[in-house]
Amino acid sequence: MEIVLSPLSRALSALACNVLMNNRNPAVHVVLDGILASSILAWITACGGQGMATQPQPTPSPSVSSVSVTCDPPTIAGGGTSQCNSTVQGTGTFNSSVTWSASVGTISSTGLFIAPTSAATATITATSTQNPAVSGKSAIAVQAAPVSSITSVSVTCSPSTVTTGQTSQCSATLQGTGSFRPSVTWSASVGTISQAGLFTAPAAAGPVIVTATSVQNPAVSGEATITVQTTPGSSVTSVSVTCSPSMVATAQTSQCSATVQGTGSFNTAVTWSASVGTISPSGLFTAPASAGAAMVTATSVQNTSISGEVTITVQTQTTPPAIPASKHVVMVMEENQGYSTVVGNTSDWPHLNALIGLGALATHYYADTHPSIGNYFMLTTGQTLTNNDSSTTVWNVDNIARRMLAAKVPFKVYAEGITNGYLGGNTGLYVIRHNPFAMLSDVAGSQQAADAVLWPFTQFTADEASHTLPEFSFVVPDVNDDAHNGTPLQADDWLQANVIGPLSGDPAFQPGGDGILIVVFDEALDTDTTHGGGHVAVVFWGPNVKADFKQTSTTIFQHESMLRTVIEALGLSNPPGAAANAPTMAEFFVQK
Repeated sequence: MEIVLSPLSRALSALACNVLMNNRNPAVHVVLDGILASSILAWITACGGQGMATQPQPTPSPSVSSVSVTCDPPTIAGGGTSQCNSTVQGTGTFNSSVTWSASVGTISSTGLFIAPTSAATATITATSTQNPAVSGKSAIAVQAAPVSSITSVSVTCSPSTVTTGQTSQCSATLQGTGSFRPSVTWSASVGTISQAGLFTAPAAAGPVIVTATSVQNPAVSGEATITVQTTPGSSVTSVSVTCSPSMVATAQTSQCSATVQGTGSFNTAVTWSASVGTISPSGLFTAPASAGAAMVTATSVQNTSISGEVTITVQTQTTPPAIPASKHVVMVMEENQGYSTVVGNTSDWPHLNALIGLGALATHYYADTHPSIGNYFMLTTGQTLTNNDSSTTVWNVDNIARRMLAAKVPFKVYAEGITNGYLGGNTGLYVIRHNPFAMLSDVAGSQQAADAVLWPFTQFTADEASHTLPEFSFVVPDVNDDAHNGTPLQADDWLQANVIGPLSGDPAFQPGGDGILIVVFDEALDTDTTHGGGHVAVVFWGPNVKADFKQTSTTIFQHESMLRTVIEALGLSNPPGAAANAPTMAEFFVQK
């Protein structure tokens, strides 16, 4: 307890203290001895004595004294990333949070720096949130990416000697610096050559110059010479035809083949015709809408007076068409391109248009909504769920992942820009809204499930090379390679180099295999709202897909029909959501 004195008491106490300290007279001391103890205590206090209670010491005010910054790595290539961290020093219970800024490039609130594309020195600053006058800096050296250039193109053709009317497969090897484009355009001095490099000899003998010209730098090209010879003493003696099946339902198909006999190095090529219905150059007969007999004829190209015939019986259809079963379904997602900007546009989409010629094209296919995210959910759940492209909500609804997990159907998502099992949000050029499986509870609710399902795209390359792709592969290119941010030609080149080309050599996608490749665009441009998300292109390719087929029905297909198609191809039943009653896309497949 501390004693508090009034002004009068203080004055008396000071006087008594002076007498007590300086007067040696015993009588004075006796008088003073009679004073109350409380007064003596007050006098001593007035003379400098301490109070009875000790006052508490004040707590130091929190303050920030310094901020230091480190970034790892300190040197990166243009467009690369570096993770920066701050260390804040101070006194008291100070706030250690900082705000980030960069002199060039961009930096996130967590300190992830993304470099510009050109060389520069980036100064990274972390500023104390508590005291903006205190900050720390670190420098990151940004190196320019190597300049991309084409230095040479070499061409080989096998065989290098062919007879008139025969073919030779040519290939081009490009050399260059940086991340150059490996694509070429083909030309031949005579005869014809496809964009895949397949040369067809002319009718006359002689040398042919085949040229491959770099798309990136048309000034650089390579050449090879093919020798075309006439066929000595060759003749065609007979053509026989078989079609399987020999009996089909209306509007269904039968694959016909021709066996040509002759002498010498005769030409085995034939042209096809049918009395009713239609037949493709590869012999795929499509029955007419009415029952009856169809005469299919194969005529020798070398000697048009020689031909063979077979009769196909067309019956009224009793069994509905079906999606063929497949254990090798691959779906690749492309972004934000309308039908008219893709189909027939061989300048921007040369490889995809070549695939259209080999496979089947849906001409009346429309996305469900704008923007992207709702279309991805429709493709996997049969519901739009949300149109908020920023949403990362995990949905517990019926979906294709749940069906595949329950039936133990192996499947993987191969996404550019992620690591195995990644369940985070946008990172680099990867955006989560293009990966609906990362927002479905059956995958996102379990790290074990995520580790089994979510993979970087590099794993697709490894699995395809070892022929160990799962039964369903969902391919998510990054925003530069799916035509969202990058150019259509960049997306087309990526698709050819990373998916179409490798699958072309896979046994599942060769005759007798069951592979199905599906290329889907999520939505058209925002200005096209027809049927919700606009007119888009969808392409099927594989041994059981009709070759060079364009949709003949007027049926409107949308993403729910695609979900039904995949569910049925995988042998699953009762498609989820709107897919249960969506129109079937069986017309694009060979019926057996």
